[in-house]
Amino acid sequence: MRALHPGARVSVDDGKLWAEVQEIAGGRVDLRVAQAPEKGVKLKPEKGVNLPGTDLDVEALTDEDRAALEVIVPQADIVAFSFVQTVQDVRDLLAAMEAKAHGMRLPAILLKIETPRALKALPELIVEAGAKVPVGVMIARGDLAVEIGFERMSEIQEEILWLCEAAHVPVVWATQVLEGMVKEGQASRAEVTDAAMSQRAECVMLNKGPHVVAAVSFLRGVLARMDRHQDKKRARLVPLHLWRSA
Repeated sequence: MRALHPGARVSVDDGKLWAEVQEIAGGRVDLRVAQAPEKGVKLKPEKGVNLPGTDLDVEALTDEDRAALEVIVPQADIVAFSFVQTVQDVRDLLAAMEAKAHGMRLPAILLKIETPRALKALPELIVEAGAKVPVGVMIARGDLAVEIGFERMSEIQEEILWLCEAAHVPVVWATQVLEGMVKEGQASRAEVTDAAMSQRAECVMLNKGPHVVAAVSFLRGVLARMDRHQDKKRARLVPLHLWRSA
């Protein structure tokens, strides 16, 4: 609440609803809805809230996270680090992991990039984490698109892919990949194109849903076909069999 002020924008559920802060008083914030679907939208539990344009000066590693590391560090291969923004955040996580490892090998770190601060600091975050453990990057396209603007997301995800390829850092392509197929059993044309673009990453994340097994199979086919044409960010320029003479 300390980061808010009258006029600040608030996004709910990856931009499905936008509101503007009207007043802050008595431990509560009054918001005026500025944009919502024509048919309305229901606010459901556990949906994300973003404050675009507002730097949240909060620690990425919570007390709950530190407690969880007691189990995660000895058991897991990778620790996914949400809301990482600064080099100090990475140092704090590494120190906490070392305290729980008791001399054992530390797990790798997956940096979840979801804010403008993390985006700007990404080279330094990679170097800081990679000096101690294997490191990967997740392009958290839902939160990041809301924070930087949907019109910039296509360009920014390209730049992250270029940077990570140059640094030999694997990338997770995340947020609503084949969402229609996972939830409803049928993907849209736009979702299929997005899934094809994900071939340039090392890993693609699907959300849970009743048709996730079919979606994984469908995605595997898309990626296998795209692998003929693309190697990371470079086109392979292979023969085009579609127009080959019989």
